[in-house]
Amino acid sequence: MTTLVGTFEQVEAAAAFLRARCSRLPETAIVLGSGLGDFVDRPRQPLAFAYGELPHWPQAAVVGHAGRLVIGDVAGRQVAVLSGRAHLYEGRPLGEVVFATRVMARLGVRRMLLTNAAGGINTAFAAGALMVIDDHINLLGTNPLVGANDERFGPRFPDMTEVYSSRLRAIADEASRAAGVPVAHGVYVAVHGPSYETPAEIRYLRAIGADAVGMSTVPEAIVARHMGLDVLGISCITNMAAGVFPEPLRHEEVLETAARVRGAFIGLLEAIVERL
Repeated sequence: MTTLVGTFEQVEAAAAFLRARCSRLPETAIVLGSGLGDFVDRPRQPLAFAYGELPHWPQAAVVGHAGRLVIGDVAGRQVAVLSGRAHLYEGRPLGEVVFATRVMARLGVRRMLLTNAAGGINTAFAAGALMVIDDHINLLGTNPLVGANDERFGPRFPDMTEVYSSRLRAIADEASRAAGVPVAHGVYVAVHGPSYETPAEIRYLRAIGADAVGMSTVPEAIVARHMGLDVLGISCITNMAAGVFPEPLRHEEVLETAARVRGAFIGLLEAIVERL
């Protein structure tokens, strides 16, 4: 018999494990994308866990994803920082992909800041740009809410009119000005991967209104909204998508660009958290 992954009981067991060890519960969770994990070292008075220590927690298996959860103080706010996520392209069930999001919601987190490394479709972008996600397009071919709905998580048909909070996007713009870190805005499209897109696919994605493309974030955003959390998404444009330039795409380029912008990225995140 196949064991379900991400049941309410499993999620609650992981949340209870963390609840018992936290003297102060976080109100904000931040998920760090490929190559952006340095922010995990920013919280003061940290309570740190390797994912392997947490009940039922899926392991991070992709280069650039450390697999650590750190709870501590950033800019006077208690936050949970997750360095590493599970991806659909690893062959994982969606219950694993969104497990951490559900645990954070059951822990009492009120908002999720989802970050990722993405390919730039909008030709006005340059590698290293930071893009606040205004909306998304789900081309994963599935949805994390498919199957029986557990009302303890949220309603059967959750509204997705405003997946990414307009209030949090305005805070990101204010933080951008204060930190001196420019941000763009755009639409993120999620594809299955793990192969990068073809030039023809990028032309198609541009035609349907996408500004950046990646292989994560959308399942987490959907589940966060399902559970009533406010969501902010930020993409680091680590490379231009296929066909924009003649060079082939490399994951090493993603990590190199993320490392180059880490100071600006950390400064922006801290300025955002300070204003929450």
